[in-house]
Amino acid sequence: MKWEVVIGLETHAQLSTASKIFSSASTAFGAAPNTQACAVDIALPGVLPVLNKGAVERAIRFGLAVGARIHPRSVFARKNYFYPDLPKGYQISQYEQPIVQGGSLSIMVGETEKIIQLTRAHLEEDAGKSLHEEFNSATGIDLNRAGTPLLEIVTEPDLRSSAEAVSYAKALHALVRWIDICDGNMQEGSFRCDANVSVRPLGTTTLGTRCEIKNLNSFRFLERAIDFEVRRQIELIEEGGRVIQETRLYDPQKDETRSMRSKEDAHDYRYFPDPDLLPIAIDEKTVASVRATLPELPQAKKARFINDYGISAYDAAMLTTSRDVADYFEGAASGSDAKTVKLCANWVAGPIHARLNEDNLSIVESRVSHSQLRQLVLRVTDGTVSGKMAHEVFNALWAEGSLEALSVDRIIQSQGLQQISDTGAIEKIVDEVLATQAQQVKDYRAGKQKAFNALVGQVMKATRGKANPQEVNDCLKRRLDA
Repeated sequence: MKWEVVIGLETHAQLSTASKIFSSASTAFGAAPNTQACAVDIALPGVLPVLNKGAVERAIRFGLAVGARIHPRSVFARKNYFYPDLPKGYQISQYEQPIVQGGSLSIMVGETEKIIQLTRAHLEEDAGKSLHEEFNSATGIDLNRAGTPLLEIVTEPDLRSSAEAVSYAKALHALVRWIDICDGNMQEGSFRCDANVSVRPLGTTTLGTRCEIKNLNSFRFLERAIDFEVRRQIELIEEGGRVIQETRLYDPQKDETRSMRSKEDAHDYRYFPDPDLLPIAIDEKTVASVRATLPELPQAKKARFINDYGISAYDAAMLTTSRDVADYFEGAASGSDAKTVKLCANWVAGPIHARLNEDNLSIVESRVSHSQLRQLVLRVTDGTVSGKMAHEVFNALWAEGSLEALSVDRIIQSQGLQQISDTGAIEKIVDEVLATQAQQVKDYRAGKQKAFNALVGQVMKATRGKANPQEVNDCLKRRLDA
């Protein structure tokens, strides 16, 4: 039997406010346990929550970015469950009236675009953290995260593979950073995914029983966890068993998911409106004010790059993976002709990207500035240096560490990297090479193309790689075909 995989993701993005969603306590990461948990966070008797306006504005910002409906009236609810790191015995979340409804996000699956529909995005508070490793036969509770503002973003079950799930997660991760609502730091828990996974016979429409894999905080773990869970469910069904709805955890050491607890349904949480919090009233003036602060969004920038710079859809998608990458490219390519723009795109996607990964740097930390890249690409297009020489100049620039005073021209001059393009000089060297390579000349005239390539190599060797390759090819052909 052939199977279809059905996946929906629930993503928790920690909002970039300085204080928590219902208290003035700090959200800064890395403080000593329980030093950033105030009376509201630990639920002392008599305290009342006060909503953080910045969290609401960031949620609206996200809704506008994905083309969703912003509800004019949004309600907070109590989600009741008992866990050691949940001081109140309930979590303040949203249920029937979330702040954001619907919307969509475009992803790339290979070179094909796919639209993923969103169900909702709602505000809620984070719980604390249970600490097991540092205690012998006991569990510690750190409530620093309790009350940290989260935006939970829920998809429709539109994803059909782990690769699609990762593509969506990366696109969402890029978007929340692009619009400045979340720093996206997965190691610190600022962006984490829960994957709802089920399988069904190919061609059927009824959804299978789903299992939820909790707290996946890396794209690699997301992919591996889904792949394992899909195999587990298919093998279980094919062996005559049945999938039980449950919450599971992914163990990266064993590369497997394991049961955590039975999966609750909404009624198990006994949602009801929080009596301590008034409904959120959002008028058109507020929405318009937030909309005015939005930057140019990835899809709009991608379309503009294709239209203004004449680059391919693939290149445009690559250059809009983050706002910083897009700004870097545009700084290098602005005002250039089509050939220069294409070279800038190739350099950003190639050598720049490779060096950043190698040195574990972000694009804003690049040791070659966008203006230096622009200078370098212009020297390639005007024939001053060859592509090979350009890499030597690039290496010198990178070693100096983005000193704006360090010009490309100065490196070319000081290291003697200027390309030889003078036709007369190249003809002289070609004639000298041909005079010493009689057998190669004979082989070429006998129809052996490899001999021509060997002669090109000899000329380049004689010029220490400085001759203009196109001039060398043209000159050799004139001499050999005469």
